[in-house]
Amino acid sequence: MNRPTLEVADIIRASGNSYWERHRSHLAWQHRKVLDAIVRCRTPALGGHRDQCRSCAHQVISYNSCRNRHCPKCQGNARAKWLAARSAELLAVPYFHVVFTLPHELSALVLQNKRLLYDLLFGTSAATMLEVARDPKHLGADIGLLSVLHTWGQNLQHHPHVHCIVPAGGLTTDRSEWIASSSRFFLPVRVLSRVFRGKFAAGLELLFDQGRLQFHGSLVGLAQRDGFRRFLHQLFHQDWVVYAKPPFGGPEHVLHYLARYTHRVAISNHRLVAFHDDRVSFRWKDYAHGGKQKLMTLAADEFLRRFLLHVLPKGLVRIRHFGLFANRRRTAMLALCRSLLGAPVASALHLSAQQLCPLCSSAMVLVERLTAYQLHLRSTPVRSAQPAPSDSS
Repeated sequence: MNRPTLEVADIIRASGNSYWERHRSHLAWQHRKVLDAIVRCRTPALGGHRDQCRSCAHQVISYNSCRNRHCPKCQGNARAKWLAARSAELLAVPYFHVVFTLPHELSALVLQNKRLLYDLLFGTSAATMLEVARDPKHLGADIGLLSVLHTWGQNLQHHPHVHCIVPAGGLTTDRSEWIASSSRFFLPVRVLSRVFRGKFAAGLELLFDQGRLQFHGSLVGLAQRDGFRRFLHQLFHQDWVVYAKPPFGGPEHVLHYLARYTHRVAISNHRLVAFHDDRVSFRWKDYAHGGKQKLMTLAADEFLRRFLLHVLPKGLVRIRHFGLFANRRRTAMLALCRSLLGAPVASALHLSAQQLCPLCSSAMVLVERLTAYQLHLRSTPVRSAQPAPSDSS
């Protein structure tokens, strides 16, 4: 894929400081760190490294990456490493994709309580899948799943939802047998929706009773018990959206599918179209109208406001494993599943993000690390045609 001519960094460079000065009272220092990291990413400010081709001895100097997980330029190498590790954990069965979405009415409360309510979204969506799958009326098995948090919609508005990737089957409670689900149907979405709604509402009420929720601005009225109970009552009488996508194939398809959802940021540089007169235009898909491709134009301030809505709390893990695949027992459970399925142990794929020589396509090797000061003292460096991998800094 060609490098984009316009980047989020260009918009931040032009409008980020003025935006920060106008709105800093409503922002956290972490937002400032994200803005600064994206602007400095792959510039002399972060230093660089000199690489040399193993075959033809061609040399290039590349700038280091910021490695910030909100940076549009820093996710490719992290994704490749993560997918390579996951490739050894996939089972030779079809997989399903289930999406749990919070109602729009919860958005403001979630933004004021990100860590608590993103954790609650993870926990209740996973618990819903595990409970319904265990019910003999449905699958009657213990399952494992991987969940990925996304907080955005295509228009950059706040739209918190969790993507769950789950094998089409699970283990009996005594761990003696693999129970396969239908190849066309996993679990009933109406049941999932009702159970998810009940679990999340109960979790919200518990957090309120414990005094752990914050209420600011227009939400101050919810700090009173009567107001909060009315809010919960309204939420409980809505249909909560749970969507099950059609099943897809075995491990090689799963990896390709996961690559579309893990290590993503709110908007990629390739979706940006133009930045003129302090206005940003970008492409988006309108899923309410059949996924039609549209163009949206926003003032730079509004673009940055929406972009910063999706900055996650420090340390919050946005890719998690549950059930049979929970971290503490994943290795043993995967081995048992493969044994019952009669499948061989999978080997990890080697998805290399190594830089290649632009002249002969041989591997480049690091020969020198350069500080920002050393780069400043040098003449204008020869930039590589391919950006440096983010783990070379």
